[in-house]
Amino acid sequence: MMKSVTVSPHVHSSLSTDKAMLYVIIALLPSALWGVFAFGLRALIVLLVSIVSAVLTEYLLGKVSKENTIKDYSAIVTGLLVGMNMSPIIPLYIPVIASVFAIAVVKWTFGGLGCNWMNPALAGRVFVFFSFSSKMSTFVNPWYVYKPIDSVSSATMLSTIKTAVQGGASGANVDILSSASIAMSHFGSNVENATGINGYVVDAFFGNIAGCIGEVSALLLLVGGIFLIAKHIITWHIPVVFIGSFAVLSWIFGGLPKGLGLFSGEVVLPVLTGGLMLGAFFMATDWVTSPTTKKGEIIYAFGCGFFTFLLRYFASLPEGVSIAILLMNIVAPTIDRYIKPKKFGYVKPEKKKKGGESK
Repeated sequence: MMKSVTVSPHVHSSLSTDKAMLYVIIALLPSALWGVFAFGLRALIVLLVSIVSAVLTEYLLGKVSKENTIKDYSAIVTGLLVGMNMSPIIPLYIPVIASVFAIAVVKWTFGGLGCNWMNPALAGRVFVFFSFSSKMSTFVNPWYVYKPIDSVSSATMLSTIKTAVQGGASGANVDILSSASIAMSHFGSNVENATGINGYVVDAFFGNIAGCIGEVSALLLLVGGIFLIAKHIITWHIPVVFIGSFAVLSWIFGGLPKGLGLFSGEVVLPVLTGGLMLGAFFMATDWVTSPTTKKGEIIYAFGCGFFTFLLRYFASLPEGVSIAILLMNIVAPTIDRYIKPKKFGYVKPEKKKKGGESK
């Protein structure tokens, strides 16, 4: 039997870029559709505007460079993530700016897909956040929380807790929320009465709270993340270490800003609220901007958790997930430089013995 010698790779995978991006879209759809259900048609318009802006920018730049990059679905993923990171009542020009910035500046300026040094959707979100801070920080409750009123402007759970702590309030996060203008849904109230589980935690888990379109339902984001792990699009290392390190730090040190001692911080509510679940499963795990080794991923994920904790509890902003991931995107190449995989077939030479030779 004739044998031939060819260059690597010798093992081929059936997973292509377009298939991987399609899986990500499928994983994001449940939480995106829940956002549309919770916040109404306006949320759907925001998502569509974000996606169309990203795809159109990708198409026009592809025409200029004579590359056909639309078919890999990466622009759709970027636009969808941008939209999911927006308030449902955001002025429509803001997601347009975020999507164009994400594709044109962050992605294409550095060479297109696979060459960007930070996550494009996150960079677009942070760019418009600091450009339009007030509009990016205005939210509404789901329409069914304040029946029969369609929507009521509301602060998020994170921003309410942050404001109360900065004002000197002490006590548990749930106590702060119950004394503030954060509405509990009928579902959360019924579950609390039946089981004793705090209704705010229930609402945060299922998605009955104010927030960005795609971040409010921790349950559906968790389902989407597990789907990606099952399909081998991502591994468990980054999301588990990211969320776990943040939770542990919150438990140990989270009570300090409220005048409490160590090991007195809230854990469950901070994990379920804000962009932690969305960031941990869908943006920190970006192939291009995360480390390439398992050890590197663990270090990177711990850094994401640490900076998220630091920004949420000790900075002026109520949320810190986006900035934390971007900071670790910058560090990722350095992690790869020092955490390298073992060379195939490499045997470490034994050290020379004193007065003799190595074997």
